[in-house]
Amino acid sequence: MSIDTRTACTDLFISYARHVDFGEYDQFVGLFTDDATLDLGFHLAGKDAIARSMTKRNPELRSRHVLTNIHIDIIGEQEAQGIAYLSLYRFTGPETLTDAPVVFDSPSAVGHYTNRFVCTEQGWKIASCRLSLAFRNPEHFAY
Repeated sequence: MSIDTRTACTDLFISYARHVDFGEYDQFVGLFTDDATLDLGFHLAGKDAIARSMTKRNPELRSRHVLTNIHIDIIGEQEAQGIAYLSLYRFTGPETLTDAPVVFDSPSAVGHYTNRFVCTEQGWKIASCRLSLAFRNPEHFAY
């Protein structure tokens, strides 16, 4: 049974958040096309560049990407675009190396992702992903 385009693209947004938050970087990279672009305030071009960037993530970084207001526009049979609002929570420190909750005071950032999706032989993939922030707590991004 084939899933519809909106469901597939919504699942890609959700999988993006889950895989990055739980350090499942191979699965995260697998969400993208080979020539995908990822713009998070710095530009990455290609799946290999995205994979290399994941190896640089601090092992003491704990994050949770909370996505809401997901909206998917179908462009054609093999292309769609979408937006998802982001509330980002992140903390870097040795406290993250246990299962205990980390105490902190506010979200790290609020913004939205704008993605372009394409249907490939392997199914729907992210062709481009751009993060736009409306609010940012710079203290949560200092390493």
